[in-house]
Amino acid sequence: MDTSHELARSSLLRRGFALEYATLGWNVVGIVVLAVAALAARSVALAGFGLDSLIEIGASTVVVWELSGTGEDRQRRALRLIGGGFALLAVYLAVQSTVVLAVGFHPHHSALGIVWTAVTTAVMFVLAVGKSRTGAALDNPVLKTEGKVTFVDGVLAAAVLLGLVLNSLFGFWWADPLVGYVVTYYAVREAREIFRGGH
Repeated sequence: MDTSHELARSSLLRRGFALEYATLGWNVVGIVVLAVAALAARSVALAGFGLDSLIEIGASTVVVWELSGTGEDRQRRALRLIGGGFALLAVYLAVQSTVVLAVGFHPHHSALGIVWTAVTTAVMFVLAVGKSRTGAALDNPVLKTEGKVTFVDGVLAAAVLLGLVLNSLFGFWWADPLVGYVVTYYAVREAREIFRGGH
């Protein structure tokens, strides 16, 4: 029984590592793609999504570190780091959305940005579900919480995609910063729950 339990746990840990490495790989490639797309379109939203990818890389690195060790202290430190990532994301989105609305910044059309954010939305949601289920099976709050970070990444990708499409089709340049405020609210809520020990 113990052997069976250990084998099952080892399998779950391998899955957890695989999910995190997949997230890391996707976001490393994403930073390059988003940099190219942002420069070509002069898009603040795409540049901002690149920053979000950096936060996701940091969160995934924290989880890999945490899964490699044990102990409540290690978990608490990992959760605080992830909470910090949420807080940074919220601050960035609030500032970016406000500045874009205030100056009336109009980005160019970006086919590359639309394709990348569309695929990233799907990939992040799939990874988020996998992390949530694996974290629950392992009873690992850090992996479950990082799954929320990945979910926010997917929501943000969808928001950027919506803004890009509305701008491209109808000239609604203000759509993306407005949706950014919604993601800001979600990120603030998650950061607050983490720091209050809600997870």
